[in-house]
Amino acid sequence: MTERSFEETGINKPLLAVAAAVVLAAAGGWFYWHGRQTPPMPVPPAKPGAPAAAQDAPIEHPVPDAGPDAPNAPLPSLADSDKVVTDALGTAAAGSGLLQYVVPDDFVRHVVVTVDNLARQKAAVDKRPTVPVAGAFVAEGDELHATLDARNFQRYDPLAGALRDTDVRKLAAVYLHFYPLFQKAYQDLGYPTGYFNDRVVQVIDVLLATPQVAPPIDLVRPNVLYVFADPALEARPAGQKILIRMGPEHAATVKAKLMELRAIITAAPPRR
Repeated sequence: MTERSFEETGINKPLLAVAAAVVLAAAGGWFYWHGRQTPPMPVPPAKPGAPAAAQDAPIEHPVPDAGPDAPNAPLPSLADSDKVVTDALGTAAAGSGLLQYVVPDDFVRHVVVTVDNLARQKAAVDKRPTVPVAGAFVAEGDELHATLDARNFQRYDPLAGALRDTDVRKLAAVYLHFYPLFQKAYQDLGYPTGYFNDRVVQVIDVLLATPQVAPPIDLVRPNVLYVFADPALEARPAGQKILIRMGPEHAATVKAKLMELRAIITAAPPRR
């Protein structure tokens, strides 16, 4: 039995306040040969007229008021929002250690891109709003047959711990307070009549539908990176594959936070 380490350049994992769990879920990442670099996958442009039906649909989940936990900071422009938003996020997540995983540059736009991509089969590597988890990916086996080593799950222990210690209601308040910035970034992404909160709910539902896959989980390496050997598993949305790579215990933690987040951003009375 041999071990092979790989560099994880994560799609940036499974959140802004809006999705502490959604974005953290993206910290999972993809598995690359150690020391090799692969060009980042560009964000696909919106196809003219393609999502017209979805974009023109009525708003299903209007954002509620931020409530008493809302930050006091005034709404900045999207271009000048990094410090204001991440400062508010740090206050909301104080004591949890969550902020150490956040990449502050162009934060709102990167959250929006990541959230949108988690329900797709591919996700942009260079748009992650969080840092990859520490350590190298390890596959168990040989060149002809490899499996996902359960020891990889331990790499997510600190991240899962920070998530468990995070008050989702306070994070959601940051998201709701700064929601116009997320909406603007979503429209700029190529959805001029889309509604970002509806997309967040759609993505959460996709992540909650992630199956629990019994080990061993077979891997193949057709090119540079490992993928799931089961074509049906590999064809699943990027966010689901990330949760599977985190291990069942950590996936359950993320799902619990996502359910809490979903309830907050859908159940309260909408803004007037």
